[in-house]
Amino acid sequence: MPHKITLTGSATGPLREYDRYVAFDMREKGSPSAPKGLKKSTFISYTVFVAKKAFNKTGLTKKSIMHEKILIQGEPTLDIPIDECPGEVGVICFQITVLPNKNDKEKNESDAKKEPKKEDSSPSQEQKNTESSKQGEEQAPVSQPVANEQKKEAETVQPEVKEAPVQEKKAESKQKTLPNQPKGTQDLVSFDDIIVPEEFLKTRPNPEKTKKVIDFVKRTGRLDEPLTIEKGSKILKDGYRRYVVAKTVKMDQVPVVYEYQK
Repeated sequence: MPHKITLTGSATGPLREYDRYVAFDMREKGSPSAPKGLKKSTFISYTVFVAKKAFNKTGLTKKSIMHEKILIQGEPTLDIPIDECPGEVGVICFQITVLPNKNDKEKNESDAKKEPKKEDSSPSQEQKNTESSKQGEEQAPVSQPVANEQKKEAETVQPEVKEAPVQEKKAESKQKTLPNQPKGTQDLVSFDDIIVPEEFLKTRPNPEKTKKVIDFVKRTGRLDEPLTIEKGSKILKDGYRRYVVAKTVKMDQVPVVYEYQK
């Protein structure tokens, strides 16, 4: 079985260009603790080699690669000359992915929090208008029975204003429901975009359970449960058996549930 390695971080040195590939350096620090009696691991430097075609697809440049957080999946090698591989370990890259920026994620979350506040402010403005009109009517010289009737009319208007946002929320929840998909599905993503971690690739799902899921897909045209992936990076977190089934039946899109990065 071939060696595999996964790296996460930013480039620690400038991008170097060759005829058919590019190279850059990365490094990762070891665990802060070690088993009793053993020394703690220190930093390990890597030199990553990426085909130019795959690198150009990421949209990275010589400047941005020093600041963007990237995910590298590949195979370690010790057979490259030291003048091309200054790192302690060389890595032949099979897949390179640009991970979402933490600042952009926080900005999107703050914008999402601000939008509901604007929607909530509109009913309060309508209530102010009804209260001001109510005060104007009370100032006019009217008889006591007429005043009581106007109060009742104002009370009947207020519940309608309160019910409107509730009805809008129900309509939004119905729109999010995807047709002919398993319960809990949040989105449909391309099968080819999902990244499978190394620990899943080393396992083999139970053949009998896998066959049951395949029979279910052939009978219903969909998976029995959605896959769990990480928002942004699309790394598979749970549901490797269903991933294998989707690959077996050649599904273009799969239902997913998002797990947000901590």
